[in-house]
Amino acid sequence: MSFFNSLSELLPPWLHNPNDEKHIIICSRIRLARNLAKEPFPGWATRQQRVEILNRMVSAVSELPGFKQGHYSELSRLSQLDKQLLVESHLMSRDLAARSEGCGIYINKALNMSILFNEEDHMRFQMFQAGLSLKQMWNSLSKLDSKLEDKLPYAYSSRFGYLTACPSNLGTGMRASIMMHLPGLMLSEQMQQVSQAAFQLNIAVRGLYGEGTDATGNLFQISNQSTLGDSEVDIIGRVTRFANDLAVQEWNARLLSLKNNPRLLKDKVCRAYGILMHAQLISTQEALALLSILRLGESLQIFKHQSLQNITKTILNIQPAHIRSISPQLEENSEDRDEVRASLLRALFINS
Repeated sequence: MSFFNSLSELLPPWLHNPNDEKHIIICSRIRLARNLAKEPFPGWATRQQRVEILNRMVSAVSELPGFKQGHYSELSRLSQLDKQLLVESHLMSRDLAARSEGCGIYINKALNMSILFNEEDHMRFQMFQAGLSLKQMWNSLSKLDSKLEDKLPYAYSSRFGYLTACPSNLGTGMRASIMMHLPGLMLSEQMQQVSQAAFQLNIAVRGLYGEGTDATGNLFQISNQSTLGDSEVDIIGRVTRFANDLAVQEWNARLLSLKNNPRLLKDKVCRAYGILMHAQLISTQEALALLSILRLGESLQIFKHQSLQNITKTILNIQPAHIRSISPQLEENSEDRDEVRASLLRALFINS
């Protein structure tokens, strides 16, 4: 079985449901941007320079613990379907997926860390873990970062910190983010106030796949807005406090919706279940929105179904590339995918 066939069947460990019956905080991610000293950044490098730098980086990473038995791919050898599978699994950025020669990705054996080569920066390595766990991840990631810096001297300034292609990443080069499920705040139309409060704290509220994407299925990424002037510990503390406060607001919003109009909320949940049980065609966006309502209903004890115990795997499996991976005979046709997706969802609720 190829790596990508197994990827479509496995749920990365960081997406397993954490010990949170409310399912508000899904997972945490830390991303570090690093560049090599005395080498042109990818956007200014020639193809030959990118290839040479890539080979140097891959050689160093292959010796790190956890990566020796990992999976490495050059972008030029990946199909569009393979790239999209990695994007949907959050292991690859959309920006890297759009690139080819002189670029690559290394994924560790545990599927909770990936290193992107020659995207905007020479390296962007990211680590994931279920639940709210930024502090624990940073303890592990900082050790790996130091080991890599011993092999590959980084571009660093005593004034600006780690040097990056985009000024917003100067300093620590860190993005600490939390994926959160916020249907209560969406239903009560409070997300605009949340975004405004986040901006005041130098925190960004983005969609499911980060900057420039929609909050499909009421899933949001909460992350620090800039990296210059704060230490890694400061950034992690600020994002963690905001996420914890936001989780309390979300739960209160859910309880208030149930208290103010229980019949309307129960009707939304029952309608969502009915559509998922009987739809013949369903898009990714509609399916995620309906699954979000069911997860909301479960948290408020309005609805209970065994299929929701592993809902994150369902969320992955109904994405376009995962659908095509499960059904390779499909043509590149959205209506065909919508039919297969509807069939998968009906089977999920009937057989669970």
